[in-house]
Amino acid sequence: MSANEEKQKKPRRPRREFSAEFKAGAVKLVLEEGKSLPQVSRDLDLTQSVLRLWVAQTKMDRGEGKAGALTTAEREELARLRKENRELRLEREILRNAAAFFAKEMK
Repeated sequence: MSANEEKQKKPRRPRREFSAEFKAGAVKLVLEEGKSLPQVSRDLDLTQSVLRLWVAQTKMDRGEGKAGALTTAEREELARLRKENRELRLEREILRNAAAFFAKEMK
């Protein structure tokens, strides 16, 4: 990459976190007040892609999204169940190893 191309690249913006209230307010501007996605993203200093994701997720939560898409509650439940599944598999492996150890000791 030439020096001229490097100057033209925008520096990466540091990752920011937003409260649920802020996200809801931004989505409300788009969905309920009819403002355009580009306008709201400019006004709130957001990338259009993140605002588009928030709007899509809100639509899914309202039952307006694509068929088969997960709501926020379903995503949270899926994450919880995956974690529980990992823990149960680990516990099962520990018990299996302990049973094998004690069976060997009994001989």
